[in-house]
Amino acid sequence: MTYVVGVTGGIGSGKSAATAEFEKLGITIVDADVVARQVVMPGSPCLRAIAEHFGAELLTEKGELDRKALRQRVFSNSEDKEWLNHLLHPAIREEILTQLKLAQSPYVILSAPLLLENKLEKYCHRVLVVDVPETKQLQRTIQRDNSPKEEVEAIMKAQLSRAERLQKADDILNNNGTIESLQQQVNQLHQRYLAAIIAQEK
Repeated sequence: MTYVVGVTGGIGSGKSAATAEFEKLGITIVDADVVARQVVMPGSPCLRAIAEHFGAELLTEKGELDRKALRQRVFSNSEDKEWLNHLLHPAIREEILTQLKLAQSPYVILSAPLLLENKLEKYCHRVLVVDVPETKQLQRTIQRDNSPKEEVEAIMKAQLSRAERLQKADDILNNNGTIESLQQQVNQLHQRYLAAIIAQEK
């Protein structure tokens, strides 16, 4: 079984910056957000099912999924949301597990904003939480996405609280400082994970 480190954190915590540093060290990253886009690529069974269920107006002229239209559609309708989750979650999970198995690096990172909420930690040997204060999450996300404050706060409310995430963490990466501090912490964690793999193999 490949040694899997699950990486999560609230919106705006800097998960992508952290996983990019692991990638520089030669570690394969399986990103749940990327997988979620892959399973609805043009021609995929999931996209066909979405078009049949919601209508072709949820497709762009290029035949791709209109994510914004879909979000608006399911946001206000719990039945539609449930149907969509029922369709996509198993497909995403299956693709994630396939990609984890195919990884060639000493260990593999499963990066998922909802790692704990969607119980994906059961596939991980360690859970690494990228952590920043909630005020910083809010500020970074508003700047990055140009989103209204209320929208970002609603997303944060839908995720686990910071306290709950930290409680479930095996490792915590404090991303409240400089990029150098982030790199230093990633290097230390990298050595720790390599040592854990060696210990496991003995």
